[in-house]
Amino acid sequence: MTRSASALTIEWIQPEIAGEEWEFSHHPAKQSFYLKHGLDWEKIAAGFAAGRLVPFPRRGEIEGLPVHLCYHTYEDYSRYLAKAKRGYRLNYNRMEAALQQSGCLTLPAPIIIESNGEALLFSGYRRLCLAWNYGMVPYVWLFSISK
Repeated sequence: MTRSASALTIEWIQPEIAGEEWEFSHHPAKQSFYLKHGLDWEKIAAGFAAGRLVPFPRRGEIEGLPVHLCYHTYEDYSRYLAKAKRGYRLNYNRMEAALQQSGCLTLPAPIIIESNGEALLFSGYRRLCLAWNYGMVPYVWLFSISK
């Protein structure tokens, strides 16, 4: 477990890969990354356990690698989350209200996949935004898969 701190706190824990298959099979913007790197669900699931929690400041790279679809700028946030469909935004609002009310949340870390010198935000954009919007450095679950 790792903490991101400000006046409020988020404790980041290892996420579970179970339940994340939708991100692989249905998210249209991510399909080109999977195809380019020859990734299938079995490779992702098998490589997941070797990951580690690492800090992910608000920028477009992690450990010197570009991170596709991390939407780290304020302009990106305005476009993708602030104006998102009600259902997508509602989950963020619930997390934000819980953080403000309790002062501390424990959340599964967002997931980033690295493959052959590039990385992809696989899941967890709302959790990243929550931390970034409160001046925290979130932690992500980073794991590597090679072709």
